[in-house]
Amino acid sequence: MSTTTPLLDVSGLTKHFPIKGGFPIRRTVGAVQAVDGLDFQVGEGESLGLVGESGCGKSTTGRLVTRLLEPTAGRISYRGQDITHASRTQLAPVRSEIQMIFQDPYASLNPRQTVGKIISGPMEINGINPTGGREARVRELLEIVGLNPEHYNRFPHEFSGGQRQRIGVARALALEPKLIVADEPVSALDVSIQAQVVNLLQKVQRELGIAFLFIAHDLAIVRHFSQRVAVMYLGKIVEIADRDELYGNPRHPYTRALLSAVPEATVDDVPRERIRLVGDVPSPINPPTGCRFRTRCWKATEKCATEAPPLVQAEGNKPGHLTACHYPETHEATVPAGRLAKDPGAAA
Repeated sequence: MSTTTPLLDVSGLTKHFPIKGGFPIRRTVGAVQAVDGLDFQVGEGESLGLVGESGCGKSTTGRLVTRLLEPTAGRISYRGQDITHASRTQLAPVRSEIQMIFQDPYASLNPRQTVGKIISGPMEINGINPTGGREARVRELLEIVGLNPEHYNRFPHEFSGGQRQRIGVARALALEPKLIVADEPVSALDVSIQAQVVNLLQKVQRELGIAFLFIAHDLAIVRHFSQRVAVMYLGKIVEIADRDELYGNPRHPYTRALLSAVPEATVDDVPRERIRLVGDVPSPINPPTGCRFRTRCWKATEKCATEAPPLVQAEGNKPGHLTACHYPETHEATVPAGRLAKDPGAAA
């Protein structure tokens, strides 16, 4: 952590979406357990990557942190202030400091507004009048994100996907935030454009000292951007550590399987061993008891079915490397032959 007092402190964060059924009375008959008891911190100027497969609760977590969704349980603390269930009036001073970059640059910009109106909107809502005026500040922001200031009066449809995402970044920077939640900011872009946007975000973080919660499913991009990484599976964090420690010494079986599926360029013809996960991800409506990964894990025992493993520092882990597993992996641990896929084209 970069500071002793975290900028963002999340503990026990939970979000269950109710399922309504019955006729004619609509009553709650179940819940989608999208996020179930998350604990993590983000220091000032730090970037925490949040990774996991689709449907694990990453985007929901981002919307909970920005208070676009109301948490079911848990606590969200920003700069020591509890904002978990804060009212709109109480959130007003905090809103400008926590901004979000959305996943789809085509859907997150109002097609009826000019770029100038889109970026200056947050300043108008918060009553901010920069020195030199809002228009001058918008043109400055456009230049910061690598766009022509003369694009001030253009509409979103006149830009490419990468340019639209840069507009989204400029809008997020308009209020000089301390924390930006980037919800898969490059997943909708061409590969050639992804690197440009990620490098732009790195430049912004480095020069302005902004902290990031960087949500993504691309492990290579997360490794490039984030100082620490948290791995999610079915609504829970199963491992969290510094970037180099997590990628070099994964302790949770799911993390190891996830990293084994990352494509790498090799100079020889020796295929990499990749771990094949058997079965589908369980439904968040009725998740497995105990460890949620046990139905696909090659190390699962009866203990895994009856006891949910806590997220703790396992024996042999470096400080800050937390793992939620009863039987953490080691470098020497072997994977059953039936779980390995040596064919480079096999699915992991």
